[in-house]
Amino acid sequence: MRAGRRWVLSASLSLASIWPAVQVWATTQAPVAVVSLERDPRHAPRRAERAYPGHPTSPAIEGVRLGASDSAYELGTQNLALDVKEFKLDGAQGIARLLDQMKAAKVKHVVADLPVPLLRELAAQAPKALGGALVFNASQDADTLRGADCQPHLLHTYPSRAMTGDATTQYLASRRWTKVLVLHGPLEEDAVQLEAFRRSAKRFGVQIVQERPFKISGDPREKDLGNLRLLTGDRQHEVVVVVDSDGEFARTVPYATQWPRPVAGAAGLVPLAWHPQWERYGAPQLTRRFLRQTQRAMHGHDWAAWMAGRAIAAAVLAQPKGGVAAQLQALRSGSVTLDGFKGKALSFRPWDGQLRQPVFLTHGDGVLAMAPMDGVLHPTETLDTLGVDRAESACKNRP
Repeated sequence: MRAGRRWVLSASLSLASIWPAVQVWATTQAPVAVVSLERDPRHAPRRAERAYPGHPTSPAIEGVRLGASDSAYELGTQNLALDVKEFKLDGAQGIARLLDQMKAAKVKHVVADLPVPLLRELAAQAPKALGGALVFNASQDADTLRGADCQPHLLHTYPSRAMTGDATTQYLASRRWTKVLVLHGPLEEDAVQLEAFRRSAKRFGVQIVQERPFKISGDPREKDLGNLRLLTGDRQHEVVVVVDSDGEFARTVPYATQWPRPVAGAAGLVPLAWHPQWERYGAPQLTRRFLRQTQRAMHGHDWAAWMAGRAIAAAVLAQPKGGVAAQLQALRSGSVTLDGFKGKALSFRPWDGQLRQPVFLTHGDGVLAMAPMDGVLHPTETLDTLGVDRAESACKNRP
């Protein structure tokens, strides 16, 4: 019995001696809030079923979770982990309540999948309400968020409208298809996209020979606005570019023009952040992991959400004790680079918070090319030929 008691005592002492070490190596959790809109019309089932190219089909939470999972091993070596939490916003009136909930959860990192007005408001209030915050835009391409409405703590993993427009015009210029007929829709967003394409065309020497409005209408007086043969009847153009933020009209354009012309923009040759048939630089592994997790293919908005999760992990690893200010500096300075399975090291632009990245030129079945195109040059960084460069930027609210 004495020997037995001595053994129990010895074992107890041994456990006591290692217990402080167990406490020292406890994992530090970094809460990550993924914020989406309750009943977001962009994710409505009927809308998702149409699967227009470049349009979101599901909330960002799935991509962020995969990004956290893919970073778990590297974080674990430093006894760190991301704790991904989903939050729903019910409109502008719910922002204050949402921020209170995130503050209670000790959130410092936010991935936003919101319409532009709500994203702008959330990003403006989050740093003060949360005692410092990093906000990642994973779904909106609006150039204003990178320009006049930029914010120092707002970073963008989804490519801007200027970037996708530049990718398209770079490809057209590389093929010497430089005479363009632009078909544009009646919506306010169509007007914004049209202006972005005009900028890109001028930048890369593509000539817009004609701009013609289209409209889907049941009014007999407006039937000519939906007649593709009439809209594309003139012969001087070499390619048709469709500016259609809704996507319904654009789908009808390829192979329906009066003259045999390639189609680009919202249909035909479409610039995208990601395509499930991209097969280089280890991309199939990422695509398969996402498919196993979600039972669906990975698309551009999913990739941007995944990239946001990876960026948060990289920032936490770079500055585990420095706080969000140091993490923001690490990301915006370019000292932290990311692997997006696109063949180049990706980094955030210090002047507007946009993630530098190649853009795919795609058709329905695969990837045709990747911009920047060969031969497009830049004094310092070729990826900065896509989107707004430092000298062009309207962003004044920088760190």
